[in-house]
Amino acid sequence: MRLAWLIALLGLSAVAGGAAFIRSGLYDISATDQHLPPVYWAIEMAMKYSVERRGRRVQVPPLGAPEQVARGLALYRVHCAQCHGAPGVAPEPFALGMTPLPAPMVQTGREWPAEQIFWVVKHGIKMTGMPAWEFRLSEADLWAVVAAVQRLPSYSPEEYRRLTSGRVERADTPAESYQPDVDRGKAALRQYACVGCHEIPGITGPAARVGPPLAGIASRQTLGGVLPNSPENMTLWIRTPQKVAPLTAMPGLGVTERDARDIAAYLATLK
Repeated sequence: MRLAWLIALLGLSAVAGGAAFIRSGLYDISATDQHLPPVYWAIEMAMKYSVERRGRRVQVPPLGAPEQVARGLALYRVHCAQCHGAPGVAPEPFALGMTPLPAPMVQTGREWPAEQIFWVVKHGIKMTGMPAWEFRLSEADLWAVVAAVQRLPSYSPEEYRRLTSGRVERADTPAESYQPDVDRGKAALRQYACVGCHEIPGITGPAARVGPPLAGIASRQTLGGVLPNSPENMTLWIRTPQKVAPLTAMPGLGVTERDARDIAAYLATLK
């Protein structure tokens, strides 16, 4: 019994000490102040083991067809090189000062297996600037990026420039027969930064007060004061708010049909 009380007391002391340290403001969160080596090591190891564990569930399809690699290289140039660089190409200036620094994909392509690259590209990584590309690229395009990353170490700067000169057309996932996914919609609300303007039940985020809170939105009669509240109209409102209500401050976020349906499905649970 005394041991249990001692453990509880030590736990409460640790929580109180941590809270006091946070409240003191002593920890420097500036990006110009580097992580302490133990902190950097802990974050790096936690990321690697997490990705390794989840990557085991990924089934790798055949990779490396010329057209797949070409598509992946074009996508990489548009979406990835800004932060990760490429052979002979530096990251954009904003990325050079990110903390932690985005890894050069030339090294990742040399050292990481395909399933782990895919998992990171699809799901992103917390506490970094790496987004979940699941909501911006189709499954086929995600694998095309993986195939391209695996080839990056073999390209010279001149080859990379030549191979990435084409245009990229977005390939959306067809949504006609798609059944909306509530859990995926909850994730999409974060990935499209909806939580930056709205307080949304069930989603952790800032104390956002730019737009109205979305608690109880499923019980409201109209959307934006102009549309009857229905799953179809919610999808329309999410995708093209300024076409529906030209004076609204809500911007269009480039939400795909599939993602908008998933978001609408989650919002329908907020009664």
